[in-house]
Amino acid sequence: MKPKSIILIIAGSDSSGGAGVQADIKTVTSLGSYAMTAITAVTAQNTTGVKSIVAIEPKEISKQILFTCRDIKPDAIKIGMLHSENVIKSVINSLKYIKVSKIILDPVMIAKGGARLIDNKAIDILKKKLIKKVSLITPNIPEAEIITGLTIKSTQDMIKAANFLLSMGAKNVLIKGGHLKSDVVKDIFINKKETRFFLNKRIKTDNTHGTGCTLSSAITTFFSCGKLLNKSCELGIKYVNESIRSSPNFGEGHGPINHLNSITINKKFK
Repeated sequence: MKPKSIILIIAGSDSSGGAGVQADIKTVTSLGSYAMTAITAVTAQNTTGVKSIVAIEPKEISKQILFTCRDIKPDAIKIGMLHSENVIKSVINSLKYIKVSKIILDPVMIAKGGARLIDNKAIDILKKKLIKKVSLITPNIPEAEIITGLTIKSTQDMIKAANFLLSMGAKNVLIKGGHLKSDVVKDIFINKKETRFFLNKRIKTDNTHGTGCTLSSAITTFFSCGKLLNKSCELGIKYVNESIRSSPNFGEGHGPINHLNSITINKKFK
């Protein structure tokens, strides 16, 4: 099977394999595309939490991006963990030379176990500069609260936060509603022309490690293959839900999901 598209992933590594670059590669590969990477940080973690984070020098991140893309040009880019101001500046500068229009930003800020993965200066430059340069931003509710400064307790609050992100320069926003307590999870996709809700019955499980990384990579993959952005979000959410439903139940904490589920449900994505 020949890969359908080429994706560059700019994100941190997760030693347990459930999130970060490892989850991104599994997702892109399972959905039939080719994954390249630029590692922004190396973490020591497992399903119970993050033990340590080692930052990669911004110059080295830039080298990974530019040298890789000089040889193999990506169809789309997924951006995950960017932990410092200088890393974000390095990525923004590198993107000028690659000239790829399809860019998905997952603003990774807090690990599933609660560890903070980004500093305040980095959040500030992400808000002022990076948001404007991407096709879609995919925050969960805590991340949307950090970026907007708003409190999100309801669907209406999610809509308000999404519109606030649009006013900050975002082109398209997908706010993930999994942190609201309800039997139905509502994810909201918004741009200046459209508001769309994706409703799915909540799956009761502790195995949700890496869902945000996986979703943004799935969206990037579908988008890179020519799907419309809203359809890419719909298909990405379906993929994640099936991955959660069929999770392998590894580890003692928040276990990983099953990225290989696409092998059995591929017909749904046509």
